[in-house]
Order: sequence, then structure tokens, then C-alpha cells
Amino acid sequence: MTAEMAARLRALHVPGDPLILPNVWDAASARAVREAGFPAIATGSAAVARVLGHEDGERTPVAEMMAAVARIARVVDVPVTADVERGYGLKPAELAERLAEAGASGCNVEDSEPGAGELVDPEVQADFLAELRAAAGDALVINARVDVYLRDPEAHEAAVARARRYLESGADCVYPIGLGDERAIESFVREVGGPVNILFRPGTPSLARLAGLGVARVSYGHGLHQATEVYARGLLAAIKEGRSPY
Repeated sequence: MTAEMAARLRALHVPGDPLILPNVWDAASARAVREAGFPAIATGSAAVARVLGHEDGERTPVAEMMAAVARIARVVDVPVTADVERGYGLKPAELAERLAEAGASGCNVEDSEPGAGELVDPEVQADFLAELRAAAGDALVINARVDVYLRDPEAHEAAVARARRYLESGADCVYPIGLGDERAIESFVREVGGPVNILFRPGTPSLARLAGLGVARVSYGHGLHQATEVYARGLLAAIKEGRSPY
């Protein structure tokens, strides 16, 4: 079943007709996304961590994170891709096994060290991705995050080089987080020559424009969860003031 779901998820990565992934944080939000008609579910590590009472940056125990992914996978009938940060210290084979047990058919993997934010050597990361691919076979869609732009927005060549290397190592898609400029996205997509995931945030080109630029996947990180928290705080403020929150 996981291999079938992975095939479905992989097929949704179409340059020019991107897979839209409003990232979820629990079973209820996953149900809402599915009921809205989206064909796949993606978790956001920062949002899930907050819901579980932890901070982002691999501070969530791996058992808790995988249990959260399993609850999400259990309530939907579409592929689930899990944000697993840098892998929570697991070896690639164990990470693949844990994801399969949780019912995930895809994952995001970062190329910077948790907390410190230091970039992992690209060859070390490429080896990690290759081992993850070997362990999971075709039963896992790997979205390889490229964190270069978070440290240096001008380091385009380094970001492209990493992305190409990760695709060569078995990644299905690359995720240059921090890249939001239209011309830079167009150049990155053209030069990388493989499926690209863009994080949608204020200032990012519209979904239609991202499609026109050849993007294959668009995700929302922890933005929706943040907006939900802001809305909930407004409701609570109304109650505190004695007003109706509805």
C-alpha cells in the first residue's frame, strides 16, 4: 500500500501543474485538507512540534513525531508526506522503516544541522539521501530541502549545485527554502532540471505564476498553523472581554 501511495504522490509532481500542499499539524487539520479536495497531505515539522508541546529543530522525540504522522495517515485516504527535519538522528534505513510504519509515502529532509543551522556538507547529505533511497526503494517520495538561501540569498550557484546533486542521489524533488523571487525561481527551475518545491509565503508569486515558472510542488510550511493560532487568540480575547467569539 505504501508503494502504491508513493507512486500516486510521485505522479502529482508535475512541472507547470504543481501539487499544492497546505501543510497540516494533526488529524483534524488533515481531515479538513482532504475534505477541501486536496490529493495529498503534507505535515509541517514546526507546526506538529508546537502542537505536541515542543520547539522546532528536532526537539520533538522521534517516537512522538512518528506517532503524529501515523495518526494523520490513519484518517485520510491519500498519500501523506512527512516533514522529518534532518531525520532525528536516525540512520537512513531506520528512517525509511519508521516512515513506512507510520504510513508515510513521502518525506522532507533538510540539509542543515538542527538548531545550529549549519549546512551539512553536500556530499554527506547526498550519501544520506542515496542510502535513504536504497532502503526505501520506490516506496518513498523524497523531497530534499536546500537550505542555502536561508544563509545567503545570493548563493544561487551553490544552491543549484546542491539541488542537482541531491536529484542525482535519488531525491524526487528539491526544496530551495527561502527562494521567493520570481526571476530567481525561474532560473533555479531551469538550471536544476528536476521537480522543484517552493514555499508559499507573503511576497511569493501567485500559484498561477508559480505554475507558469515550471514549479512542481507548492507547500505552506507552518504558515497555516500560525494563522490558525492568531485566529484562535482573537476568539479567546473576545471571550475574555465578555463578547461573543462567533
